[in-house]
Amino acid sequence: MSQPPPGTESKTLLAYLNAQRKHVLGILEGLDEEALRRPVLPSGWSCLGLVRHLALDDERFWFRGIVAGEQTVIDQVAEGPDDAWQVGPDVPVEAVFDMYRQQIDLTNAIITATPLDAAPAWWPKELFGDWRLDNLREVILHVLTETAVHAGHLDAARELIDGRTWLVLTE
Repeated sequence: MSQPPPGTESKTLLAYLNAQRKHVLGILEGLDEEALRRPVLPSGWSCLGLVRHLALDDERFWFRGIVAGEQTVIDQVAEGPDDAWQVGPDVPVEAVFDMYRQQIDLTNAIITATPLDAAPAWWPKELFGDWRLDNLREVILHVLTETAVHAGHLDAARELIDGRTWLVLTE
């Protein structure tokens, strides 16, 4: 059996991750500030809070912290949880979206520069106990799953807000 050319798997994983990121941003297009900040479900999260969570707890934490071992991210984690789900009223909506896009760009650079079999540069055992992701491939799959799940949450929230759906099935 022949192996795929080097980089093919990485490009494929990144393409699927980018598709889910596009879904997250696309389902929120056209919502005004009030709708983006309003809690939609009983748990109290807002669409804007979920985007901030994806930027900080997924893109930044998993790729800049875990995969790349960036000390600034490790230090921020050591300081304690930052409740990424909460966005203060003084934080501009576009700043949250810009942060997510910036974290995506930084993540993409890490993914393209790192072999899929590379072990994490940092692993906070105190957060995860015996659970562990062993390489970049597993981290990408974890974040891809997390992003897809949250894209689904945003689908439901958007439909509750104004009836819009991301995909329309036709017969």
